[in-house]
Amino acid sequence: MPKALITGITGQDGSYLAELLLEKGYTVYGLIRRLSSPNHARIAHLTGKVQLIFGDLTDEMSLLRAVEQAQPDEVYNLAAQSFVPESWTQPALTSEVTGLGTMRLLEAVHRVAPNARFYQASTSEMFGNAPAPQNESTVFYPRSPYGVSKVYAHWITVNYRESYGMYACSGILFNHESPRRGLEFVTRKITHGVARIVHGLDQELRLGNLDASRDWGYAPDYVEAMWLMLQQDKPQDFVIATGKSHTVRDWVEASFRAANLDWQQYVKLDERYLRPAEVHLLRGDASKAQTVLGWSSKTHMQEIVQMMVRNDIDELAGSPVKSL
Repeated sequence: MPKALITGITGQDGSYLAELLLEKGYTVYGLIRRLSSPNHARIAHLTGKVQLIFGDLTDEMSLLRAVEQAQPDEVYNLAAQSFVPESWTQPALTSEVTGLGTMRLLEAVHRVAPNARFYQASTSEMFGNAPAPQNESTVFYPRSPYGVSKVYAHWITVNYRESYGMYACSGILFNHESPRRGLEFVTRKITHGVARIVHGLDQELRLGNLDASRDWGYAPDYVEAMWLMLQQDKPQDFVIATGKSHTVRDWVEASFRAANLDWQQYVKLDERYLRPAEVHLLRGDASKAQTVLGWSSKTHMQEIVQMMVRNDIDELAGSPVKSL
């Protein structure tokens, strides 16, 4: 029975990945931080099925102990300070967790479990304003402390692979959403805002740049790509994307339409939500993943939007859609 260690297991991707690995017969360990108010809602249904280990990407000794305890065959590093706007208010913390944290985890795996296969969660935010479509050969041009930190994490993963012969690879994932997306992210902010308007809890939804364009996929599709990357004969980096981009305005229109509402009656622009440096267009070219991994995106943006709006409306009504 293979063993996997997932950092960030309480997040959107971590919870879906844990489900996938359990279905495949893995023993799953999850690294969690010790908090006064733990947030395990996304993995509550996995209680007793996954083994949780306390640790922190800012504490190398805790990572060494976690890897020693798990003795994993595969390590998935999904933990990060991943909210882009927050990286502007906490740039040092973002660098410590998202950037140097990856190096600490790689070093722990190198020392304790050098034969484990390592997956690093890279991001399309590393491309920033590089011309679209972006693929594995596109030069990085990050536009936020988060993007810069992820570039460091990406390249330190390459360095450990080339210097120590580790099976270490990165998935450069473009935006991927689900009902488990955090409320701070614009996609969930929109669908949750629609639900609040439907229930009469709010009369408006305030947003920033509606013209930013993103390549949005479905998180469960994308965690399958993570697993496939670690099943190959040799480690390689892959772009994971749908190949189609839509604006925030498109997401807004689709979300309000799913609730039979006219978005223009409720959405207000608010400069507080504008980024200091905007990323205008992200659209990925996942041709390599399609050829090598046999992977392609299965879920259209409209389906994701409808799923998220329905879930948020039901949650506020007191009957969450547990299967999503």
